[in-house]
Amino acid sequence: MRRAVFPLLLFLFGFVLGLLCLFPIHTVSPKLDAAPLTASRAGEEPQPASEASTSGLLRAAARAAEALKAEDYETLGELVHPERGVTFTASSTVDPETDQNFTADEIRGLPEDPGQYLWGYEDGRGTPILLTMEEFVRQYIFSVDYTQAPEVGVDRVVLSGNALENVAQAYPGCRFVDLCYPELDPDFGGLDWCSLKLVFTPLEGQWRLVGLIHSQWTI
Repeated sequence: MRRAVFPLLLFLFGFVLGLLCLFPIHTVSPKLDAAPLTASRAGEEPQPASEASTSGLLRAAARAAEALKAEDYETLGELVHPERGVTFTASSTVDPETDQNFTADEIRGLPEDPGQYLWGYEDGRGTPILLTMEEFVRQYIFSVDYTQAPEVGVDRVVLSGNALENVAQAYPGCRFVDLCYPELDPDFGGLDWCSLKLVFTPLEGQWRLVGLIHSQWTI
């Protein structure tokens, strides 16, 4: 009985060796994630567009929001599309015929522009919104700290009121990030909600800002 053990071990060893020859072990190399599309900072190489570009879109939106918060219009101008410029919308509904559009250079020189512009009309009153660019940005575009927005929608409108939300139709082929405060004061029951939509389009491996849309509760 003991003599049969050794041949059996030899048989098992040969069987296992044969399997290894038929199915060799492969070393698996770690696959690097494709670099997401993003707006390059000074000195950075432009990153290519990829299917995983949503993270790059969010970084570009965060960078634009931080620039608005810091009133760093040089950085904001770097994000603006060099040919299309950036269009400002005062109240949800984008209207290319009446909304104000500015070039990247005009955004960089925003604080030095003393001119008043017609941005639209106040909801419920119809009073013309006549403000300088800097006043409009402070009172409408960045009236609250959107870098701390509790809800963020990617290609999705988080909240809407009576005004038409036509960002997708007005900016075909673009993507947007909706930074939203569902409420500012609990005592108002959400009637003081507001949001900022940042619209981007890809250009040469970077996300470029083409639209800034202010939205809030309307009558």
